[in-house]
Amino acid sequence: MQPADLDLLADGVVIADGSGAVTAVNAVAARWLGADRAAVVGRPLSDVLALQDHEGRDWCSFNCPYDGLPTRSAVPEQAWLLPDGTEVLVVARIHRPALDQPVAGVAVSLRSGRGRDRLDRERSDLVATVAHELRSPLTGVKGFVQALLNRWDKLSDDQKKLMLTTVSVDSDRLSRLIAELLDVARIDTGRLQLYPRPSDAGVLVRRVVESVAAGTSRPIELDIGESLPEITVDPDKFTQVVTNLVENAVRHGSGAVRVSVTAEEPGVRVRVEDEGEGISPEMRRRVFTKFWTGGGRGGSGLGLYLVNGLVKAHGGTVAIGDAEGGGARIDVELPATGAG
Repeated sequence: MQPADLDLLADGVVIADGSGAVTAVNAVAARWLGADRAAVVGRPLSDVLALQDHEGRDWCSFNCPYDGLPTRSAVPEQAWLLPDGTEVLVVARIHRPALDQPVAGVAVSLRSGRGRDRLDRERSDLVATVAHELRSPLTGVKGFVQALLNRWDKLSDDQKKLMLTTVSVDSDRLSRLIAELLDVARIDTGRLQLYPRPSDAGVLVRRVVESVAAGTSRPIELDIGESLPEITVDPDKFTQVVTNLVENAVRHGSGAVRVSVTAEEPGVRVRVEDEGEGISPEMRRRVFTKFWTGGGRGGSGLGLYLVNGLVKAHGGTVAIGDAEGGGARIDVELPATGAG
């Protein structure tokens, strides 16, 4: 690469020869280091690479790129501070013609730390979201268990049963959240495992609707079509998809929730509709991203991200539209067993 070509790079680059003298600096590195490109050529790398850590150590003295074992070929990425205090991520390559030869050149690359800052923010958002979602059911579990321990002899059997039932529900909620977080990690890393088998979509959807309906006063209408073909799915993951869709409709809607299962070539379509505000066309792509909580109605923001990931893992599709009379409509289509 010619010196002029270095200016095409988005990262800062400083190159030094075997004696430690700088031979090239691109425009990005010169700007970040506050250096005159023409004046720095020929100067020692330690003078030009004005980087310090939080303890005041400089990069060259700390890493000693010209010393060390002859098998050493790089300096791993580290965070350093520019003269103006901005953090950059620095990595270096050390070139030797052969293991028994001295260092012939060092190439140092400087990259903005903003990407890492964004990653740190995303991790902080995840921690905050998980902490918030875990705190509510844990508070309920702790409170009722403490009440049972302190007042066991004074509580009636009906009161004990109510408290234990609430503890059981909150424990299930915690288990589901943990399962969701694990599935998010597996989807992100491509390690999601499925255990598919031929299944009756109507039976699985009916179970979900009955379970969700038992915990809400919102009416949920269910319509299961005739002659549904079998679909080959992981029953647990399919149940998770439908549960997330129905609970999302209950949370964000204002009236009845309608669920239908119909035969659609080449498989089965599960449709969930609510009577809420709906999802505008420009927002529909964002719905399937992590931490989307449109409408401010709570939730972890992972439900629809998981729905999209799990459906795609089964070879299906998810589509968002407008329900008749207002509200959102979400269609999940999965191929029938043997289709394709």
